[in-house]
Amino acid sequence: MNRNKLGVHFINISLDDAGQRIDNFLLRYLKGLPKSIIYRIVRKGEVRVNKKRVRPIYKLQNNDKVRVPPVLGLNEKQMFTSTEMAKVHSLNDAVLYEDDYLLILNKPSGTAVHGGSGLTFGVIEGLRALNPDTCFLELVHRLDRDTSGVLLVAKKRSALFALHEQLRAKSMQKDYLALVRGQWQSHVKTVTAPLLKNICNRGERIVRVSNDGKPSETRFKVEERFTLATLVRASLVTGRTHQIRVHAQYAGHPIAFDDRYGDSGRFKQKLKECGLNRLFLHAVALRFEHPDSGKTFRITAPLDATLHQCLLHLRVYHKQQQ
Repeated sequence: MNRNKLGVHFINISLDDAGQRIDNFLLRYLKGLPKSIIYRIVRKGEVRVNKKRVRPIYKLQNNDKVRVPPVLGLNEKQMFTSTEMAKVHSLNDAVLYEDDYLLILNKPSGTAVHGGSGLTFGVIEGLRALNPDTCFLELVHRLDRDTSGVLLVAKKRSALFALHEQLRAKSMQKDYLALVRGQWQSHVKTVTAPLLKNICNRGERIVRVSNDGKPSETRFKVEERFTLATLVRASLVTGRTHQIRVHAQYAGHPIAFDDRYGDSGRFKQKLKECGLNRLFLHAVALRFEHPDSGKTFRITAPLDATLHQCLLHLRVYHKQQQ
């Protein structure tokens, strides 16, 4: 049922949504509405399950029929500004793969994966607006706002559980391409520095190497060398916040345009001349077992035009210096 249509509508609960509390289901299904409104209309009996009033703690069952009153009608114009709507529609062009269980995007740099901290728009909110008839859309994992590349979204709760189990078991392989300052030393193939996350006064997350931090491991492989930089492939063994960025800095080779973790000076100025204006960190490949078939599934995401042109410029400059 289209959640953007005004007026009463009904939602048929599937096995994927069974077991959730009605209040949590509505908070997710009608993302953007204040909690106070949702709890008020549930308490007043305007939300009905199988034609009966329910309490907010009611747990949904398979084949339940949920009545949603007109007051909950939302449309895209109410949810997003015109600028955000342009980003929403651009997500259609970012889809790499889709089936009944998965939706995989090549997330653009500069777009958060979800709203919050002053942001109304994120990838998941945009996808829900574009797919109003899809009852379940949830992020399997996350990417930093300025990181581009493969982003996995589950379309069924069973798929989300199966993929989360692969993440816990460390059987899902995530590979990134990063352009780092200087000449990466070939013998540095693994960084295992523990990472501690802190929240600064402005609410930003800052991660640093600390013996008090959580065990963290990133594997690095040199892909291409340039005069001032190295293109490396980084493979995550653990998945800590800002892990690749901090481990690269710890190894003495901060990632290009990473203002938070040490990129500055001549290196950054040269990359500006190459047309780079964003963090050079791209989730290039993801390998996992498909939650339905169980077969090994591998998908890759091409570099955007900015990153591609930067590499072309660096290759030309490298040849000129030889």
